[in-house]
Parts: sequence; structure tokens; C-alpha cells
Amino acid sequence: MKVKTITIDLWGTLLFDRPATDNRYKKRRLADLESLLTAAGMPVSAAALDRAYDESGTYLSRIWATQRDVPVDDHIRAILAAIDPGLPQRLPPALMTALIDAYSRPILVVPPAVDDTALAALETLKGGGYTLALISNIMRTPGAALRRLLEQFRLLGYFQHTTFSDEVRIRKPAPEIFHLTMRAVAGDPGTSVHVGDDPILDVQGARAAGMRVIQVVSSSAARGPRPDLTISRLSELPEAIEQLES
Repeated sequence: MKVKTITIDLWGTLLFDRPATDNRYKKRRLADLESLLTAAGMPVSAAALDRAYDESGTYLSRIWATQRDVPVDDHIRAILAAIDPGLPQRLPPALMTALIDAYSRPILVVPPAVDDTALAALETLKGGGYTLALISNIMRTPGAALRRLLEQFRLLGYFQHTTFSDEVRIRKPAPEIFHLTMRAVAGDPGTSVHVGDDPILDVQGARAAGMRVIQVVSSSAARGPRPDLTISRLSELPEAIEQLES
């Protein structure tokens, strides 16, 4: 069957780093948050911020386990509320904006590794008339910053639409996040293929949404639910799409 739409995962597919590596930015985030709060006359200790950051992770994990998500300002509120429950309500809007920026930008300063074959693969697929979209769960870095990262890598322009879990409040493997993306690009699951590395989030999730799946795997054997095809990196994707169509 002809493929018309291709949706692509971010972490582990376009970016080689796993989502959990986003936590390597913790030290930079906390230092910047501490500086901003101190400058605004709301000093907090580094130790208190560190504990609050970890507590906010527990809060986020509980939400993520339900296949739901929250916007990035809720991350900031959760951190501050773990220090002082009344602190989030006392923040001026301009300070909240600055805190969100400080929390979001470390990935742009020290970017993760990218699949250096991705640009050529996306160029080939876009030139072949396929509609390309991106579907990604976030960890600590919000979708707005991830778009800037993709732009930095010259990849953003290939996608007609980008769906990030913090913006739509739904996480993979929930079929709804795939359906939302299909609607955004006027696609049909029956003529669409999802490309991703995770056997549950990507393979199981896309299958539940009625899509075919190509899994990016680092070894010859894919684990978990069986995809339609496997590839080792995105340079193999155009040929894999041809194979599915034949």
C-alpha cells in the first residue's frame, strides 16, 4: 500500500541520546534558577533546589505514567512548591518567563548527538512527496526548545508538523498523540508509517493508532512488539519505505 505520511520519533531516532540523558543538564538548570531567584530577592539554597528538583521528578513521573503530560511552567511550579508551597504564587510573570527560559535552554548550549544521516534521508523523503511529521515525548526540555534544537541541526524545516507531549498534554504510547498528528497533517493512519526506536512508545503506540511501524534498532533483533521493518539508522529509511510500498 502506498505510504503518504511518515511520522518520526526524536529521542533515540533523530537524536542518539536517550530521553533520560536530558537530566545531565540538571546542574546548569539549578545554578541558573538559583541566580535568578536570588537576583529577584527570593534566595533559595542550592541544596533546597536540588531536593526540590528531584521531588518534581517524582511528580512528573506520576503524571507521565498515565500517558499524560503538563506544560513546562508546571515543572517550575513543582520545583518551587517543593521548597515553599506559596512561592509559585508570589512570582512576577517576568520572573516565571526567565525561569522557564533558564530551565529550557541548556540543551541548546550543549546539544545531544544527532544522526548525521538524518538530513539526507529527510531531503530524499520530502523530495519524494511524502508528508513528514515528528512525534515526541519530552522529559525536562520542552517542545519549544526542541524545535530550536532541530532548527540548529537544519532539520526542522522538513517537518510539516511537530507534536510534543508537553504541548498536547498526551504522551506516547497513547494512540491519541498519533491521531492528533494525523489530523494536523490531514493524514490517514492506514497510509502512514511511524519511525521510532522504543518497542512500547513507538511500536506498540503506533500500532494501536492503526499505523505501520519501522523500528530503529541498534542490533539485528528488535525486542518487544514486532515492527513491520527494522533499520539501524535513518540513512536506511528511504529504502525501507520503498520496501513497505512494494
